[in-house]
Amino acid sequence: MAVLNHEARALALLHWYTTNRRDLPWRADRHPWPILVSEIMLQQTQAGRVVPFYRRFMARFPTPVALAEAPPAEVLALWSGLGYNRRAIRLQEAARRIAADGWPPDAAGLQSLAGVGPYTAAAVACFSYAEQIPTPDTNLQRVLSRWHGRPLNGRGLIEVAQKELPPGRAADWNQAIMDLGAGVCRPAEPLCTDCPVVQWCAGPETYVAPPSSGQFRGSSREARGAVIRNLVQQGPATMPQLSMQTGLEPQRLRHALEALAQEGMVEQSESGHFRLPGS
Repeated sequence: MAVLNHEARALALLHWYTTNRRDLPWRADRHPWPILVSEIMLQQTQAGRVVPFYRRFMARFPTPVALAEAPPAEVLALWSGLGYNRRAIRLQEAARRIAADGWPPDAAGLQSLAGVGPYTAAAVACFSYAEQIPTPDTNLQRVLSRWHGRPLNGRGLIEVAQKELPPGRAADWNQAIMDLGAGVCRPAEPLCTDCPVVQWCAGPETYVAPPSSGQFRGSSREARGAVIRNLVQQGPATMPQLSMQTGLEPQRLRHALEALAQEGMVEQSESGHFRLPGS
């Protein structure tokens, strides 16, 4: 079992981070808006995939007001291809709330915004508001479980992480944990020989990866994504047209359209054409 020395471990991690941090565009700005946009995009999506979408999105919607006033069809068009399109609609709902009422003052208040859960709220509060709190994502869970030699989750994870935070360096420490988890302390085949804190780690055997969320091919999410992508590229279409253009059989297409309509991402005109809201 490794000797637990929080201060020495934090210093070694932060020193490693100064020369190994990833160059990600949202890290250049401490304003909450780019941080919120990036964190919503990063949900269930790798950073490298997010970067080009983030650049295009922020160029068009540099402020919450710009997004709040945009037609949903334009928002979905810029988001399409990133996946989990419902995130775009929830982000626009959050932007409307911010444009009307201003930014919530802390992590607890940020959770009142559409699409913002505990992790996203903590990330915005830490990276923008300088709150000294951990950001409890899967990287944090995996890294700290390995450090401490026991599975950590929920309140137990937060309590352990809070003790690990170096005073006044929560933002850098959280970002360092993310980069360590992404490139070194990986879920499978971790690069322990490259780890800056290996001498204070109990070992990689402790962490057990969560079960897979299931295959994408053949899923409802795949069908909904195909419909959104088609409406972005081809414009409004009837159900027979959508079935022909997407290759989805009628029953599967019908279920996808029903789900998209409930989520506010598709509407049907009086002529029977399906379209993106506001198109």
